[in-house]
Amino acid sequence: MSFSEILAISFAVAMDAFAISICKGLSLKKTNIKHMVITGLYFGIFQSLMPFIGFILGASFRDLIMSIDHWIAFVILGFLGANMIKEAITGTCPIDPSLTFKVMLPLAIATSIDALAVGITLSLLKVNLVLAISSMGIVTFIFSAIGIKIGNIFGARSKMFAEIIGGVVLILMGCKILVEHLGLLSF
Repeated sequence: MSFSEILAISFAVAMDAFAISICKGLSLKKTNIKHMVITGLYFGIFQSLMPFIGFILGASFRDLIMSIDHWIAFVILGFLGANMIKEAITGTCPIDPSLTFKVMLPLAIATSIDALAVGITLSLLKVNLVLAISSMGIVTFIFSAIGIKIGNIFGARSKMFAEIIGGVVLILMGCKILVEHLGLLSF
């Protein structure tokens, strides 16, 4: 998997955290660097941790699923992308402005479940795991920190757009993997 593909997936999985960060920014009367860093750290750490866990789980079962790995990647990424788009259209914004452990931990876990599934997919592909999880964590940290400020300035429209773009990218990556493995096209 190329660096540009890893970066595309990193952007896609960061979109849930970005959208929640925008919502957090909406709920804050005034933002500061502390809000941005705390939010970025929670989401960035979990977006690195979950694909690592998914990779370990996927690697454990790799031999059993190697003949259908491209279909699994296609289904997982397609499902995650479609779900992200659906949530963008129908979802609501959490309004608790608190950055406490009790509030942030569930949000960090919830926004990184898709990264766990992506990690399973990555275990089926030739990928530099350190680069992939580092990229996901760093991109998510940056997007989350910026999301706080954007939410505070621009509002809810940014949230929906971010989730839709993330969903489309995941679906396209799943299609690309399937098409490559079926030998229909070479990218």
